[in-house]
Amino acid sequence: MLLVPGFFGFANLGDFAYFAHVQDLLTEIGPSLGLDGVVRVVNTEPTASIPRRAALLAENIAEMLSDVGGEVCIVGHSSGGLDARLLLAPDVVLPTALDVERCARSVRAVVTVATPHYGTPLAHLFGSMFGQELLRILSLATIYTLRTGRLPISAVLKLARVLRRPGSRPWGVLDQLFLQLLADFSGNRRRAMEEFFANVKSDQDLVAQLAPAGMELFNASTHDRPGVRFGCVATRARPPGLATLGRAGLSPYAQATHALFAVLYRFAAGSPRDHRPRITVEHAAVLRRAYGRVPDLDANDGVVPTLSQIWGDPVDAVWADHHDVIGHFHHPTHVPPHFDWVASGTGFDRHRFEALWRNVADYMGGSRGSARGALAMGGSARGLWR
Repeated sequence: MLLVPGFFGFANLGDFAYFAHVQDLLTEIGPSLGLDGVVRVVNTEPTASIPRRAALLAENIAEMLSDVGGEVCIVGHSSGGLDARLLLAPDVVLPTALDVERCARSVRAVVTVATPHYGTPLAHLFGSMFGQELLRILSLATIYTLRTGRLPISAVLKLARVLRRPGSRPWGVLDQLFLQLLADFSGNRRRAMEEFFANVKSDQDLVAQLAPAGMELFNASTHDRPGVRFGCVATRARPPGLATLGRAGLSPYAQATHALFAVLYRFAAGSPRDHRPRITVEHAAVLRRAYGRVPDLDANDGVVPTLSQIWGDPVDAVWADHHDVIGHFHHPTHVPPHFDWVASGTGFDRHRFEALWRNVADYMGGSRGSARGALAMGGSARGLWR
């Protein structure tokens, strides 16, 4: 099985484990659910174009086939799900010398998790010059949090203030924040990260592609491969307010990161109505069971609109923010500990984390019957919104 990181993907930075909790759990429960073999994380380039990232995924598949053979299952978090979809598109041409068709033929199932199949409004923010610098800070902040468990509260407050006034162009504050966080790493690690972020800054083609209009073109030209099972996991954070502020915790740090989450949630809301997905009867039923009703266009996980995440068979739908779902929620006493990316106050926990990934493993292991066809995305036009 291959795990494909998304927009904040930094699996190639060694011990900063984007998928650590997912990898451990799937390795443990996979064999009993029909998933034998190794679980690996794809080394990717976070903001490179989808074709470039899909080519890197093909290279990882080729390496796995060379090492262990057999069939491949793919889990793509966030934009990682788009990499898998493009790789598997019939007759796709990617920037690699590998036999892409051979790699694609080895894949039997894909599950996309919190993937922006219909784009995310955040892409418009990150597409500006200010947004490019902001994306660099948020990526470094994610890495820092995984390393230490939390950001310096001074950094969180500065970042929240910057996000509240994106039009003010506070370049000096962003530079100070970046240097402040980077300074806490050792010399060798700092140099590796400086190189990593230089590459991120020089190649941000993915950002424009994730806008709703960009994904409309992607979907028009990218078709699912026959014979491969496509499933999806939808995530939704609770709208920020007094209730989520209370659930986030009373510590100054939790309150500060909740303020950061509230700003991101606002930017991720409001998908254009002409880019909304068609929701099938089956998807509507799963969404109602999870959330009480089919979410509206503003509902999101702090990064991606919930309805934008629908593609293929509904595997699960959960109350979780964008990083909760891959194990970055607050449970510091677990071994190894879970550290929250931001305190969204959504309430996702270890019990729900295990249930979710058991459902994913169950789907990919083939013990569930596939529901593709008339009720799959792109099949029936029987869309239900309430």
